Amino acid sequence: MNELIAVAAITILAVISPGPDFAMVTRNSYAYGRSIGLTAAFGIACGVQVHVFYTVLGIALVITHSPMLFMAMKALGAGYLIYLGWKSLTSKSSLQLGTATGPRPSAGKAFAMGFLTNALNPKTMLFVVATYSQVVQVSNSLAINFAYGLFMSFSHWLWFSFVALFFSAEALRQRMLDRQHIVDKVIGTILIGLGLSLVLPGMGR
Repeated sequence: MNELIAVAAITILAVISPGPDFAMVTRNSYAYGRSIGLTAAFGIACGVQVHVFYTVLGIALVITHSPMLFMAMKALGAGYLIYLGWKSLTSKSSLQLGTATGPRPSAGKAFAMGFLTNALNPKTMLFVVATYSQVVQVSNSLAINFAYGLFMSFSHWLWFSFVALFFSAEALRQRMLDRQHIVDKVIGTILIGLGLSLVLPGMGR
């Protein structure tokens, strides 16, 4: 029971802390609406399973003990966040409620964006690895370990679905769309900063 409480507490704290997932869901929700935000949130939840699978199966031990592999993963994740940030920072689209103005992403693209934002985030990797290596008992069965992973995914889905619902509410969404270019630049700057913090020593610590 103590193990379950510890896993739940760590997961909840990790999920609600601001990061690239939050910035990405916020931007998609206010810009494109509830369905796109919720789809991105589901993509994030599925992305968590990538980290769970290689951690439970022991691949994470190889990554964390190989500086080159870990650095490559950090660079890949950072590059994707910087790419998303740059797109938001330089966005020229002008969206309005109830219109099709602006490049609305498909459901598949929204899912992929959520999935990749989480799956390529080394900080999520470290959270999952730390949880399994420091809290979860090594004697646990695979079923229990994967059950913890499903809880992590469910927590991500629940929180970011709430974020999507909040930022896609019509009244708030209209206010944000009225200041779209400012909000886009703020979110883009945050994503680029988060990306740089993954690869530049001393940042994000």
